Amino acid sequence: MDRRQMMTGMAGMAGLAAGTMAATGPVPQAQAQAPSLLAGSVMDATRLGVETNSSRNIAPALQKALNITAKSGHILHLPAGIYRIANLTLPAGAQLSGVPGRTILRFAGGRSFVTLNGADRVTLQGLSFDGAALKQRSSQEPALLLAQNVKRLEIDRCQFFNTPHSGIVLSKCGGQITNCEIFDCFETALFSEDASGLDIRHNQITNIGNNGIQVWRSTPGPDHTIVAYNRIANIRAENGGTGQNGNAINMFRADNVQVLGNHIEGCKFSAIRGNAASNCQISSNACFKLGEVALYVEFASIGAIVTGNLIDEAGTGISITNFNKGGRLAVVQGNLIRNLFEKDGVGIGVEADSNVTGNVIETAANLGIGIGWGPYSRQVTVTSNLVRDAKIGIGISADPKAGYVFAANNFIAGAKQGGVRAMDYNKPIGNDLAQSGAEAFRNFALYGNVSI
Repeated sequence: MDRRQMMTGMAGMAGLAAGTMAATGPVPQAQAQAPSLLAGSVMDATRLGVETNSSRNIAPALQKALNITAKSGHILHLPAGIYRIANLTLPAGAQLSGVPGRTILRFAGGRSFVTLNGADRVTLQGLSFDGAALKQRSSQEPALLLAQNVKRLEIDRCQFFNTPHSGIVLSKCGGQITNCEIFDCFETALFSEDASGLDIRHNQITNIGNNGIQVWRSTPGPDHTIVAYNRIANIRAENGGTGQNGNAINMFRADNVQVLGNHIEGCKFSAIRGNAASNCQISSNACFKLGEVALYVEFASIGAIVTGNLIDEAGTGISITNFNKGGRLAVVQGNLIRNLFEKDGVGIGVEADSNVTGNVIETAANLGIGIGWGPYSRQVTVTSNLVRDAKIGIGISADPKAGYVFAANNFIAGAKQGGVRAMDYNKPIGNDLAQSGAEAFRNFALYGNVSI
């Protein structure tokens, strides 16, 4: 291409851009660029009859504008302002954008707020969903945004807040939810059931009544959701219970889920709880101020990798439990756990087919590491861990039906009632095995452990 051809091409592109602007109307420069998840030219919603800051429900006009732009492939842009809406249904192909923090969709009261059903390829960006708390109580839907059977749902830089229900509820959806803020929701910030390749990343979730992020399935099976790099804080348990509420991240019957790099602080129960969630990976999360077990893999969960997590101030650190219900098979490696206050808790507790290695545990009111519970113990290795300032460094079930445990090269300092002890459930028996032989226990193999 010579210089003349290049200049001609550039002039043609400039003319095309000017024609596009003339067709869609002038858009302020800060709003003219389509955000990264959106594709297509931008149409200003106010030029299609959508009123800004109106005191009435503008959903009918917005619905009409969305139907037009979804079919044409345009982005529908809502300028900064308040838009009172109710019973809005997003069509397939809808692309709706706003000014982050300044384009507010406020619930006007009615059967529902914003819903999707079977609408593929929907993108929302830069919108604030305000439940207008008291009015939202009249809604028959469980969330500010309810989506069902949406294969490619993209939500970015949106806010969901001020509702006695949930922020987002998804059923059989895939796509990604990124860079959003969800706060002041009484139920759950984000609930997903039967997902199909869902990414939940870089969101901020605060002040939630019962649960932060829930990844569930109606029946056990692969889910493949990734929950990564979110900040979650102040999760209560308003509906009570023994662990079904009060968790930052909860997996139920959802297999093959990754939970990575999240920052979690202030939960009534757990930072991360997997119930019958097999093949889960829980790695590099920072967890602070948890009321019960910080990282909990329970019931029929087969296969868990729990590595590189930081836990500071919790009832119990990490628990891989319920071998009696099928829970087994885990790697617990390289975690730093400190300041555990539950009198019957443990720094790390596992029961079957597990490897516990290279962890550091400091200040535990009970056991630093607990292996097995009565007869529920099988084939566990405990190697190269450091336990400081615990009641007992390592406790191993000595039940006649318990399986074999190999513990070697662990360093225990400041254990008040012994470095390594045989356990009858939560009661220590016999001498400190770090100072004497373990020949009296047929299922113990202990080598090179140091207790000072």
